[in-house]
Amino acid sequence: MMSKSYTNLLDLASGNFPVMGREKKRLPRVMTVAGVISELDDDQANSVTSDVPSSIIVDRIIIVANQLPVKAKRRSDNKGWSFSWDEDSLLLHIKDGLPDDMEVLYVGSLKVEVDSSEQDDVSQLLLDRFKCVPAFLPPDILSKYYHGFCKQHLWPLFHYMLPYSASHGSRFDRSWWEAYVAANKIFSQRVIEVINPEDDYVWIHDYHLMVLPTFLRRRFNRLRMGFFLHSPFPSSEIYRTLPVREEILKALLNSDLIGFHTFDYARHFLSCCSRMLGLEYQSKRGYIGLEYYGRTVGIKIMPVGIHMGQIETVLQLADKESRVGELKQQFEGKTVLLGVDDMDIFKGVNLKLLALEEMLKQHPKWQGRAVLVQIANPARGKGKDIEEIQEEIQTSVTRINDKFRQPGYEPIVFIDRPVSLSERTAYYSVAECVVVTAVRDGMNLTPYEYIVCRQGIPGSDCTAESNGLKSSMLVVSEFIGCSPSLSGAIRVNPWNVEATAEALNEAISMADGEKVLRHEKHYKYVSTHDVAYWSRSFFQDLERSCRDHFRRRCWGIGLSFGFRVVALDPNFKKLSIDSIVSAYSRAKNRALLLDYDGTLMPQTAINKVPSPEVISIVNSLCGDERNTVFLVSGRGRDSLGQWFSPCEKLGIAAEHGYFLRWSADKEWEVVGKNNDFQWMQIAEPVMKQYTEATDGSSIETKESALVWHHRDADLGFGSCQAKEMLDHLESVLANEPVAVKSGQFIVEVKPQGVSKGLVAEKIFATMAESVRQADFVLCVGDDRSDEDMFEIIGNAINSGILSSSTEVYACTVGQKPSKAKYYLDDTTEVRTMLHALAEESIPPPSSDIVT
Repeated sequence: MMSKSYTNLLDLASGNFPVMGREKKRLPRVMTVAGVISELDDDQANSVTSDVPSSIIVDRIIIVANQLPVKAKRRSDNKGWSFSWDEDSLLLHIKDGLPDDMEVLYVGSLKVEVDSSEQDDVSQLLLDRFKCVPAFLPPDILSKYYHGFCKQHLWPLFHYMLPYSASHGSRFDRSWWEAYVAANKIFSQRVIEVINPEDDYVWIHDYHLMVLPTFLRRRFNRLRMGFFLHSPFPSSEIYRTLPVREEILKALLNSDLIGFHTFDYARHFLSCCSRMLGLEYQSKRGYIGLEYYGRTVGIKIMPVGIHMGQIETVLQLADKESRVGELKQQFEGKTVLLGVDDMDIFKGVNLKLLALEEMLKQHPKWQGRAVLVQIANPARGKGKDIEEIQEEIQTSVTRINDKFRQPGYEPIVFIDRPVSLSERTAYYSVAECVVVTAVRDGMNLTPYEYIVCRQGIPGSDCTAESNGLKSSMLVVSEFIGCSPSLSGAIRVNPWNVEATAEALNEAISMADGEKVLRHEKHYKYVSTHDVAYWSRSFFQDLERSCRDHFRRRCWGIGLSFGFRVVALDPNFKKLSIDSIVSAYSRAKNRALLLDYDGTLMPQTAINKVPSPEVISIVNSLCGDERNTVFLVSGRGRDSLGQWFSPCEKLGIAAEHGYFLRWSADKEWEVVGKNNDFQWMQIAEPVMKQYTEATDGSSIETKESALVWHHRDADLGFGSCQAKEMLDHLESVLANEPVAVKSGQFIVEVKPQGVSKGLVAEKIFATMAESVRQADFVLCVGDDRSDEDMFEIIGNAINSGILSSSTEVYACTVGQKPSKAKYYLDDTTEVRTMLHALAEESIPPPSSDIVT
């Protein structure tokens, strides 16, 4: 019989997220859902609640990862399971940095397969004793999700390995992606069973669960949720090859905070968001954020640390002391270099062996003295690549040992078995240098562990140096996440075997005093930036990112992985046509200010000439004597005057208000105070220089302004050039009476004192002077320049140009943060609203109608 959790797999993969049925009993919700059910997603009604509401509200965080921080093994009598904490799990130590009174709940899978008949008992046991909620994945989903999509596709891709051929990596398999989605859905169900969305925090970990934020956000719009990626994030050139690239990016953006180990990884993610989704980040007071439909998604850069207490406890164990003595005796008279790596194609173990061979060849003095102890942890994945790298490493070990072997000496000691932390610390204690030559790695905590072990425990007999001075040396790849934080390490490009060999020689030949200084610098950093520091810092930023969750109005829009939550100010609402028509019909003196591009005309339209429908609507509005109608646009006066020539009573403010005309029979006024355009001779050559260097860019010359467009240029390069040009123009035009501004794919230079806001103020003032003070104002626009109009309305009321009783409708186009109080979704809705107002307008006498 097919598992219930598997029946809707294809629906899941296509984005139709049904609520999967479960026949077994649910886990009791630890805390009940608070708040109004209607505020949550529609399918919230299917979630589980406890029978007895909780009266005690305690802050709690739910940590979600692929695997729970517990070990499981079958009992000797084969009846049931025994469980214990996995002390090596990073997740277990996250709580050290959280508030003392915060409850921690874990959601994840087990490393063992539990029969369906035992799953209920196991779930209850883990919840009661360990506060763990297991997610049981059917074997067919588990295989395709973990060993398929995660390990054969995402893991290689995130480590810069592309499947150029069938024999070189695994091509994208749609069934693997469907299993990945299904697995994430199962994890979401387990979270939903125990969550209190109004009070709990959720912290999701790593690439196994990158679409989980979408499942949870669909259920709970205001859920406080963070995500941390423990692997590298590749450059956009690599990531964009992923067939489901946008689905994953949009899913991650449903988090409130996204964390990365290094700035490089964060920069690559931001570049992908920019190139593929058109999102630009902002840095404010040291925090990086992405504006995404009214929500600010925070970006956190913080490398994880080690658990100092765990390492120090292990160092104190008596059996460890004896192991250190054994190793000192084994390697007496030798200089020990140590490598500790997973058996993985990206760890660069064979490059390390080749570098050792090169060092022994170039520096014969180390033959018989230098020993590389290479510990190879068991592979986490499986496949042909792992088998090939294992064979390659074994071949190199045999060859190099045969080449340099002497009585009682082999240059490489290869340990191909699991090594406990206790035994590992013993090796750290006797090693003069740790070598990490990974070609790509998310973080790699081996150097951190080594530094702490070399520091030792005060009063211990097995300190790094007999004279009490502690020292250590590191040779690390520049391609690992911990490299930037280890400024005293010798950084290498592991692909350059000769340079790595020289680095090994330099490390073990370095003067003791220099080693001590480098060690002290590293230890100071590692001991203060431990796992508790990392988790505390992440949680504090998560709190800050979620600060406004319950102040804003939120609702979900979009289907499939295009789902996102729009978060807006409580006072920002959709313009009701009935409401504005009612106010319009009551008013005696109306001011209507309309933007053109993006308001009356879609931004994407190729033909920008207004349609007969727009001309008809504008004419009807202008025909009512109670109306003063203005088109306020950045376009030139010639094109606007020609396009709207049938609308004789229409006022036009061209080039953001530099030119103004009250009607077709009036002359153009120059509103700008400065008529000297000598500055154009300075600005235009600069713009031409950037245009020649930026393919796809162009210059638009207006009567009063110059505009550089880069919409059709490469997104990243165009933005970079725009920033450079902005600085360049501000520098060369510093003494000129102009303003240099950047906008959406533009850089504009225009005279100072020219803006749509000043035009609006002039129109309101003129109406007031002619004893026709506006008692109804409609102002509609879509971009940054229109925000000046929205802002000036409030000032006009305070200054008395507008009455406090004036009905004001400042409306932006699109659901986005704005100074306007209202919004309409698109230009179609704007035309519909204006058409409704036109129908309420009183037409002029028949003799005044233009034919």
